[in-house]
Amino acid sequence: MEHAPQEAGAAEAQGAVAGRARRFLVVGGVLVVVAVLAYWLGSSGGNGEKAAPRPSATPTPSATLAVPEVFKRVGPSVVVIQAGESLGTGVIAAEDGTILTAHHVVKGTKDVNLTFADGTKAKAVVASSNPKLDVAALKPAKLPEIVVPATLGGGAVVGAPVVAIGNPLGLTYSVSTGVVSGLNRKAARTADDGDLGGLIQFDASVNPGSSGGPLLDARGLVIGIVVSIADPGGDEAFAGIAFAVPIGLALGGADGDGPPGDGPLI
Repeated sequence: MEHAPQEAGAAEAQGAVAGRARRFLVVGGVLVVVAVLAYWLGSSGGNGEKAAPRPSATPTPSATLAVPEVFKRVGPSVVVIQAGESLGTGVIAAEDGTILTAHHVVKGTKDVNLTFADGTKAKAVVASSNPKLDVAALKPAKLPEIVVPATLGGGAVVGAPVVAIGNPLGLTYSVSTGVVSGLNRKAARTADDGDLGGLIQFDASVNPGSSGGPLLDARGLVIGIVVSIADPGGDEAFAGIAFAVPIGLALGGADGDGPPGDGPLI
């Protein structure tokens, strides 16, 4: 009988522990439910819709086009130029059909013949030129039924991909790709013409006949006009380095370190 109070106390203690355990389980269960509910609300908004994407540590790249898409977009703007004995390339740069090209393509001749992408043939006159920058603008006497001007603009960045479209060695509407390999470069010309400065250096393949053609970025914007190749062997063959006048400079802007323009071409 003397042990009865101890047993009663033990029973009460066990009951209290069991009660606390039950309360812990209930509280723990509530926490689990709350956690699951919070996760569900955070992931779906509680309405069955997908959650908004979380911010990425990697910046979203600018929209770019595959090379075939660049050609499809800009190819109709490219023109074959036959100026006397000189073969070159041009690009339609305005709604009125004005064509940008290299000055040396049309230098010293008034017999300028164009072939548009749809096969339309026309004569052209030199509307304006800047021999210091080796760029010129042509006005066609006739336009194709549908005029497709290229979009001008965009700056060059070293390492960025580029596309060149032109007529190298008479192989019309040829496409080559590469990267911008340098900026503010200089290229040697004859003593009478002087060196060119402020140029975009790139490694997309170009050859005689490519001069005057567009240099494009990955969005299909004209960022330069092709004017020269590095020619260490003196054989007028592509050696892996080519140059283009930045489009802002070609249009009479202040891009690059080249000589000042003689006013806007178009």
